[in-house]
Amino acid sequence: MKDNDEDAGRGLLSEQIDQYGALSRSRSRSRRRSGEEDDDAALALFRDEQELHELIDPEKEGKLVRKIDLMILPYLAICYCFFYIDKTTLSYAALFGIGEDLDLHGNQYNWLSAVFYIGFLMWAFPTNFLLQRLPVGKYLGINIFMWGFFLMWQAACKNFESLAALRILGGAAEACADPAFMLITSMWYTRRQQPIRIGLWYSANGLGIAGGGLLGYSIGHIKGALPSWKYEFLIIGALCSIWGVVMFVLLPDSPVTAKFLSGEERKLAVERLRADQTGIENKTLKPYQVLEAFKDYKTYFFFALATVANIPNGGISNFGTLIIKGFEFSTLVTTLLQIPYGVVISVSILSCVYINDRLPPNSRCKMVALFMIPNIIGSFGLFFVPLDYHVSRLMCYYMTGPYNAAFVLILSLQIGNVAGHTKKVVSNAVTFLGYCFGNLIGPFFYKSSQSPTYPLGIATMIICNIAEVVIILMLGILLARENKKRDELQKGVERDLDSTAFSDMTDRENINFRYVY
Repeated sequence: MKDNDEDAGRGLLSEQIDQYGALSRSRSRSRRRSGEEDDDAALALFRDEQELHELIDPEKEGKLVRKIDLMILPYLAICYCFFYIDKTTLSYAALFGIGEDLDLHGNQYNWLSAVFYIGFLMWAFPTNFLLQRLPVGKYLGINIFMWGFFLMWQAACKNFESLAALRILGGAAEACADPAFMLITSMWYTRRQQPIRIGLWYSANGLGIAGGGLLGYSIGHIKGALPSWKYEFLIIGALCSIWGVVMFVLLPDSPVTAKFLSGEERKLAVERLRADQTGIENKTLKPYQVLEAFKDYKTYFFFALATVANIPNGGISNFGTLIIKGFEFSTLVTTLLQIPYGVVISVSILSCVYINDRLPPNSRCKMVALFMIPNIIGSFGLFFVPLDYHVSRLMCYYMTGPYNAAFVLILSLQIGNVAGHTKKVVSNAVTFLGYCFGNLIGPFFYKSSQSPTYPLGIATMIICNIAEVVIILMLGILLARENKKRDELQKGVERDLDSTAFSDMTDRENINFRYVY
């Protein structure tokens, strides 16, 4: 009986492997009939399949990666720095008297914080599909320019309604930013390299907080014809627009078309991603991949993670300066005290990705949970430490910064665990819908009547931090089980990575795909 069960099990595994092979062959025939529009754009670089089997020279690859780093990361990092400076302009404008000048009352400041993400939410799916159809670098540059343009126009606002309308437009312009950064990172770097590179450009988030503090302090000293909050919008908006032009001109759209790479370097840039089985780019929108994305449990896990990670962010980014001012510091000192918070964020991100890179593979979910511990401690401190313990409360506030490091690894998990370009686009959009939703509702937990301690907002932060730990550990368990299942299916079978590497198959279609966790 036991031998019969084993034979039946082997037969079932063999049948499943044959089904995967039949699917791959069917897709190959379909590509030939459709002019290879199903294939990844990377295949255009290779004259024949034999070129896909060429060995990679580690020395050449190392030199190429350094070249890519210099041509990609500075643009993304500086841009991300501007992103956070832009997001905090409203909080600095609040310090400089925008509420009094525009006669803001009730929950209108909360709504100004939130409507930015309404624009983001409305444009999230259209902008992600445009990212698939249009050159990524050019489209990103245009949106960054418009983002700065709308920010400058906010200096001309005379009431709540006009400011809210411009913040909605600014949110729509920003909607492409993070998804574009994720696509760019997945195009240029292996899954092993992605956490460090995401960490490098995301750590500019902390520099944006510190830089925003310095800019806010400097702008606060301008004695001109306009109120200080108007200079905040004009100066930062102009810098964003200028950088948008730089990105449009200099940021390459993909490794396949990058002008700063030679023909051999372009081939190497895509060939080294073959083992990841995630492909580079495909301009054809595939409805079945859209449907698969919404049937995949990972899509909803990443939405939930993005939501619970950014409900606290929505509050802190808009009310952080007001929380610090509640420690009885002056307005200008409050702007300077944001600088250490930015440093904490940058250091925590860089240390997190550095440690993760030196741990055994598949340690990311555990690292997310580990780096959430300071946030949980800090948020409990803000809730329970008495208000007159100013320094202790300030230290607790700084401890809420490492959640950014955890979110970096969550982003690396999202782009590393989804294959098929259309599916990646949809998954990115859903993830950043969660990001948007969290930032949208976060400010409403910080009620003006509870200033300066905001107990409801801090309690929400505690709940979200704990929920994030639980969700990420559950996801890690599920991905580990899926890998084990696929290893069993292919036990004793040689994996043909070349046949599926650039076929634009989804992670569910491609049995050679392995999840990272």
